[in-house]
Amino acid sequence: MKPARRVVLGVTGSIAAYKAPLIVRGLVAKGAEVRCVLTPSAARFVAPLALAAVSRNPVAQTLLDPSLWEMAHLSLAGWADVVLIAPATADFMARLAQGRAEGLLDALVLSTKAPVVVCPAMDREMWEHRATKANLARVKALGYRVLGPARGPLASGKVGNGRLVEPDEIVRRVLK
Repeated sequence: MKPARRVVLGVTGSIAAYKAPLIVRGLVAKGAEVRCVLTPSAARFVAPLALAAVSRNPVAQTLLDPSLWEMAHLSLAGWADVVLIAPATADFMARLAQGRAEGLLDALVLSTKAPVVVCPAMDREMWEHRATKANLARVKALGYRVLGPARGPLASGKVGNGRLVEPDEIVRRVLK
């Protein structure tokens, strides 16, 4: 059976990264083939092995991995039907807004012709900051689709906007 979609899931260093395996599992259950990319800080929140197990594919972590016969950012950028970044930290959104390519995931975004979906996750104060709002406007102006954030309990113990959209909702909206 041909996969419904080829999804690159980029995971950045937010506590919400613990939900990434649930997103992968949901995508795979709906027939998608998933390849994961972890930023260095994301690997501190979710194990590459967990993502490899649920996606049934190796997890890419470095821009210039000598074990790959081709550069991961270029091969994944061309392979993807959609690039999903969940969670997307304030820092990563700033890098997207600036068009930076210092790591594997941001270089992949600059290299792909596939749609890019960004799912922000951060504490309420960071989400409400003027710099984040300016970066959000720039990310949208670049043509990236933004899902969320949701309102609810945050890792800080506060309640407000900044929560990652629930995994099942992300899956539904990315595959529709």
